[in-house]
Amino acid sequence: MQIGIVGLGKMGGNISVRLTRHGHDVVAYDRDPAVTAKVCGQGEGGRCTPATGLADMVGKLSGRKIIWLMLPAGEVTEQAVQELDGLMGKGDIIIDGGNSFYKDDIRRATELAKKGIDYVDVGTSGGVWGLERGYCMMYGGTKEATDHIDPILSALAPGLGDIARTPGRDKPGFDPRAERGYLHCGPAGSGHFVKMVHNGIEYGIMQAFAEGFDVMKSKNSTELPENQRFDLNMADIAEVWRRGSVVSSWLLDLSAGALAGNPDLSDYKGDVADSGEGRWTIEAAIEESVPVPVITASLFTRFRSRTGNNFAEKMLSAMRFGFGGHIEGTNN
Repeated sequence: MQIGIVGLGKMGGNISVRLTRHGHDVVAYDRDPAVTAKVCGQGEGGRCTPATGLADMVGKLSGRKIIWLMLPAGEVTEQAVQELDGLMGKGDIIIDGGNSFYKDDIRRATELAKKGIDYVDVGTSGGVWGLERGYCMMYGGTKEATDHIDPILSALAPGLGDIARTPGRDKPGFDPRAERGYLHCGPAGSGHFVKMVHNGIEYGIMQAFAEGFDVMKSKNSTELPENQRFDLNMADIAEVWRRGSVVSSWLLDLSAGALAGNPDLSDYKGDVADSGEGRWTIEAAIEESVPVPVITASLFTRFRSRTGNNFAEKMLSAMRFGFGGHIEGTNN
């Protein structure tokens, strides 16, 4: 298939390259021409064509036009959707693969439908590792539109891999795509809603790891009786937990890697940003009268980290950098 990709940052660029590796043709655009040229140079088989802007991109797409936006949530994405609304026509598809607020998706889909343009929201998880590992995707939109772009989503998804199948999934009623790492969640907005909650959960898991390692690191405190002090090796503990422990996970893998490279995490200040999804998850919980104390506490801890931090916040920074290349002091 042919698709336009707008925004060639840490994920958008890798998405473009991965699609060319699976035989899809990409028209790519980034506001920095040098980035566009670099990504197109990495595309395989000459399948990545540069565009100089949205109008140029639309002109280079043929047939039913598909454009994937991989831009920061908020005004930047809103402006791009509005511009494409004036450039695209009936049957065309706009995909938002960023982390937009799901209520914005519902509004956009309703407005675009008046012109016959389909809108699909794709919550995309995979960070800087997606080029090789693939991306876990949760998406919302009409069945017709999402079925049409299934070859694109299938190419980006991780596939079955070597993960053991869940017992009982051979029964009717389950979507087989979920086992391959992508899922049609429902109408427009549902994909980003599920990804929003996913990121809220991520906040809580990361916070638990960070606090636990901080407790262990502080066990040699001079405030404790001497016979109760332990000088524990954080890197070794993270490593042993990776091997058969019930808390083994990708986030633990990233923590182990960070600690092995820099045991005291001195490369990190611990100023932990939040990119919005944690806040939105809490807002949704309030609307639904659902208690989410762990996610709420983890968000508030990120707020506090920006006024002074400890080893726990450095652990959070290390994990965020590990999975997404997030730099301290930004919301990216």
